[in-house]
Amino acid sequence: MAYSPVLMHLIESLQCMPGIGKKSAQRIAFYLLERNLEGASVLSEALATAVADIKHCERCRMFTENNLCHICSSDKRKKSQICVVESPADVMAIDDATGYRGQYFILMGHLSPLDGIGPEELHLNQLEKRLKIEDIKELIIATNPTVEGDATAHFLSEMALRCSVQASRIAHGVPLGGELEYVDVGTLSHAFFGRRFID
Repeated sequence: MAYSPVLMHLIESLQCMPGIGKKSAQRIAFYLLERNLEGASVLSEALATAVADIKHCERCRMFTENNLCHICSSDKRKKSQICVVESPADVMAIDDATGYRGQYFILMGHLSPLDGIGPEELHLNQLEKRLKIEDIKELIIATNPTVEGDATAHFLSEMALRCSVQASRIAHGVPLGGELEYVDVGTLSHAFFGRRFID
């Protein structure tokens, strides 16, 4: 027996999330409809509001409903350091693990020519402009330790060199092929404070 068109649409829509296949989407849909209608309504409203109101911060590309995110608009953050990460989840991981209180730039990915992701797609011209006009002393490169992350880090270090900004990269402690948001706090903290400068 086939599900109703509305239920099928819900199940198919849930599959847009990473790691959610048909079976998982089906379980989520049934749970929300049978046991948590109030939660489903709250989720629906939160998603609609986020889709309508969330955009990228004008300076760092973090998700925010304002022109500047709370990090960029804070007077308590160091203006002389920019930490470059691949995703908003990496910002939270670094802040929580290290107590870092500088600025950020979120790439929303990494360089991947085979996937059509180049410097333009990562808005690296926006970062380069900041390095040229702001009083930045250090560019901390915290891309993931993957082949693409390493290539992105190399590109960023070359950019920093052109702008006469010292570049450093978090190095040891983070496993090769790992992703920052899944690394434990102790390991990430060790890697962050053990970062090395790039010549």
